[in-house]
Amino acid sequence: MKLITLWAVSVLLVAGTASIAHAQSSLKVEQAWARPTVQGQGGGGGFLRIVGGKVDDKLLSASSPAAPRVEIHTMKMEGEVMRMRQIDSLAVPAGKTVELSPGGNHIMFMGLTAPLQNGSTFPLTLRFEKAGEVKVNMVVQPRPAGAAAAGGKPAADEHKHHKH
Repeated sequence: MKLITLWAVSVLLVAGTASIAHAQSSLKVEQAWARPTVQGQGGGGGFLRIVGGKVDDKLLSASSPAAPRVEIHTMKMEGEVMRMRQIDSLAVPAGKTVELSPGGNHIMFMGLTAPLQNGSTFPLTLRFEKAGEVKVNMVVQPRPAGAAAAGGKPAADEHKHHKH
C-alpha cells in the first residue's frame, strides 16, 4: 500500500510540474486571418499575432484541414526580388509580440482543399515548443479592419514579385 501511495504522489507531482510549466509559458494568438483565394489557386497566406507568455517559446509547426501542407514562411528581399522561404521555427520571446503579416513572416497553406471564401472560417492548430498546441479559427477576409498594405503596395501586389 505504501508503494502505491508513493507512486501516486510521484505521478501527481510530475503532472503538476507539467501544468505549471504550461501555465508559465502560456501565450496568446490574436487576429488570425487568411486572404480569400480563387478556384484553382493552390496556396494561400495566413496571418496572426502571437503575444509571448512568461517564458521564451518557439512556433514549431502548424496544421489545418484546409490544406495538407501548412508551413511557416519568411519573406526577404534578395536584390530586386522578394523571396519566400520555409523556416523551421519562429522565436516568440517572453512578453513580446510577434506579427505574422503580409510581406513578412506568415503561415502558408499549400495544396488548398477548397478555395478560402471571404467571410468563412477554418481551424488552424499551432504547435509551440513550450505552450504546446494552440487552436485558433482563421477568418477569411481581404485584410483585417484598419490594416494597411505592406510597404504601401495594394494588397493584390504583395506576392507579385516573390519567388519560392
